[in-house]
Amino acid sequence: MPPLLLASSSPYRQALLKKLQLPFISVSPEIDESALPDEKITARVERLAKEKAAVLAAQYPDHWIIGSDQLCGFQGEQLGKAGTAEAALAQLIRFRGQAVTFYTGLCLRTPSHNFSCVEPFTVHFRDFSPAEAQSYIALEQPLDCAGSFKSEGLGITLFERLEGDDPNSLIGLPLIRLCRFLDSAGCTPLLAATR
Repeated sequence: MPPLLLASSSPYRQALLKKLQLPFISVSPEIDESALPDEKITARVERLAKEKAAVLAAQYPDHWIIGSDQLCGFQGEQLGKAGTAEAALAQLIRFRGQAVTFYTGLCLRTPSHNFSCVEPFTVHFRDFSPAEAQSYIALEQPLDCAGSFKSEGLGITLFERLEGDDPNSLIGLPLIRLCRFLDSAGCTPLLAATR
């Protein structure tokens, strides 16, 4: 089993990676996450996932490094974390009755491989009331989440339906694609987890 490094301090991504039962360490990369001029959302999240992995490669040359980044796309805008309860409420109110697509960039960087992709996942929100949105924000405080909700918690109560290949990508780490990348690089997760 090669040493794995998750290029993130996100507790959500760490919890997802733990599902694979593979040992790993987490290190938060320091990068500028600002968009480049005219950069499309898919290009941005893939670039950021790659940069997160690349910035730690020199410090951890023997590790297999997992980088990931997520943004929310809505009506042509790129939305990130709300940061405040007021901004979270404004985001959720805009999403009522609408479809919102989340784009998660993923990169696996090994000493001999560099895989990357973007996984889209669409959330169809029901037409919930502003009072429900306020109650949700007070209960879960989703201020550090793109889109201002946690699908693994009470955020599910705001949805009409979900559309995508991997529900883990909505939380921030596309595990199905990551398993494919690991396998292609020579480490089958299910076999490595049993050793």
